[in-house]
Amino acid sequence: MLDMRPDCERCGTDLPASAAGAFICSFECTYCVECAEALDDRCPNCGGELADRPARSKANLARHPASMTRKFAS
Repeated sequence: MLDMRPDCERCGTDLPASAAGAFICSFECTYCVECAEALDDRCPNCGGELADRPARSKANLARHPASMTRKFAS
């Protein structure tokens, strides 16, 4: 199950688990659309491809909540 991190690791933009607009690598590093584009769809941490993160339905979020741990280092 995906961690569904709540923010972009590069700029800190909120990325709700129930909404589209997040990109992840195979290690679940998470970026917003703008940052993924700026990074040419490559994760700066591992060099892996950034792909669309699927949204989690509200029913499944109730049973399997998204992570609350923010990764953006301000």
